[in-house]
Amino acid sequence: MSTDIAVLGAGMHPWGKWGRSFVAYGRAAAKAALADAGLDWTDVQSVVGADTVRSGYPGYVAGATFAQALGWQGARVTSVYAACASGAQAIGAARAQILAGLADVVLVVGADAAPKGFFAPAGGDRPDDPDWLRFRVLGATNPAYFALYARRRMAVHGDTPEDFALVKVKNAAAGALNPLARYRSAVTAEDVAASAVVADPLRLLDICATSDGGAALVLSSMDFARSRGVADPVRIRAVSTVTPTYPRTVLDLPDIATDSLTGVTAEPGPARPPGPLQAASFRASIARAAYEEAGLGPEDLSLAEVYDLSTALELEWYEDIGLCGAGEGAKLVRDGATALGGRIPVNTSGGLASFGEAVPAQAIAQVCELAWQLRGTAGARQVPGARAGITANQGLFGHGSAVVAVR
Repeated sequence: MSTDIAVLGAGMHPWGKWGRSFVAYGRAAAKAALADAGLDWTDVQSVVGADTVRSGYPGYVAGATFAQALGWQGARVTSVYAACASGAQAIGAARAQILAGLADVVLVVGADAAPKGFFAPAGGDRPDDPDWLRFRVLGATNPAYFALYARRRMAVHGDTPEDFALVKVKNAAAGALNPLARYRSAVTAEDVAASAVVADPLRLLDICATSDGGAALVLSSMDFARSRGVADPVRIRAVSTVTPTYPRTVLDLPDIATDSLTGVTAEPGPARPPGPLQAASFRASIARAAYEEAGLGPEDLSLAEVYDLSTALELEWYEDIGLCGAGEGAKLVRDGATALGGRIPVNTSGGLASFGEAVPAQAIAQVCELAWQLRGTAGARQVPGARAGITANQGLFGHGSAVVAVR
């Protein structure tokens, strides 16, 4: 049985700070995706919304909120939340409905209206909430633990701030070519070095911003795509939303537990794909599950979209998705392998460095970029002959997020 589904439409609202409701961004992205698919809103049989926790009750029931904003027409609705992996969870839910025969056409939407500055926990005292604890007890804003990862790379692998800066330079160059990006100016390594220190060793230009924005996809069964004359659509072949396994030797705030209630043992990596993906880390397991489901390996990729919360973290993703061995990420960026025109371009959209975080939308936006690249419609940032790509990010509290798309 084929598990492929078709990407008929992709759409986004430009990211920035617009001062409007997240609903406006999601509705605009949805309309753009429907127009891209050549479908009417009434053709949609199901809506899956990726929730935002910052916008009150409408944000907690995003599927229904977006369906109402587009005009009630009887579609079933689903709302999901998985922090930064919410978009991948939404895609996974849509795919399950299509493969189960519950719907032929599903609209997936995520949007956010993010605060200026650091993300913070919801108000009130909640000492049993690890997200509240990491802010109130540890003082660990997101940039603080981005910096811990950076320091670890410097200590273990010998990475330098100059290596981190090259990631920003690369992503800014791609973002300058993307009309949907928030930041569209070239950046030099000297610009990064001159920006303010936020959490040593990371500077302002090493860390992504918080943004408003929206992204949407129209997904369908392969039979429906063919019935509409789309013989060779971009196809989603795998969605990975795995959780960690015990033991975890590299911890992610706010999830700082290392025990296992189930007493499971660490699983050895599978025979395929070989090499760097055998590493027993959570992020590597996210990609490994996607590759196994898709029947592909990192050697088959044309491009990747990864979660560059910080420049240092992007280097770690290179290793986690199998583009190189442990500790070799900095060499890839130094050699230009992950830049536009390189051997395996990463973050051709410009990444979060160019967009910023609009949490429920970002995993969906990554798949939008894959769809445009695999169609060959990405304009000046097009990867020639793109045939397969992977997205990767991670939600707090152990939410995996990876999607493999092919053409």
